[in-house]
Amino acid sequence: MFNETPSGAGEHGDMLNILARARPDRLKQHAEILLGYLSQITVVANRTGLVMVPMRDTVQNVDFHLGEVLVSEAHITDMAGHVGYGMVTGRDLERAMAMAVVDLSVAALGPDAATTAFLAEEKAHLARRDDERMRQVEATRVEMESF
Repeated sequence: MFNETPSGAGEHGDMLNILARARPDRLKQHAEILLGYLSQITVVANRTGLVMVPMRDTVQNVDFHLGEVLVSEAHITDMAGHVGYGMVTGRDLERAMAMAVVDLSVAALGPDAATTAFLAEEKAHLARRDDERMRQVEATRVEMESF
């Protein structure tokens, strides 16, 4: 239920995942540059709210809601009807809007060289950060001998 992705949306979903976890300052700088190439945009939504956090009980293979998390959301369109969307955890409407601008730029103009390079750099940064976090977690692992 929660982990289903529409066919053909894998690359778009991957891009949104990178953008949602990208370094905020770099994301905002990149979005500022892209704004110069976009036609007039309309802000459909720019708000904060709570969303439910889905989890899966792997023993019984059922979905449940763990709780709520605060998010910032931005939804924009251009005059041609292209859509840009951004949602990030926490209260940072500028970051959500920057994410939506990058998404709209790719939808309207296609992935330009600067955006492709930005996404590649952020993906590599996130991989290094995730690897470091997993090393820290692994260092706390305790092997218990059971009787």
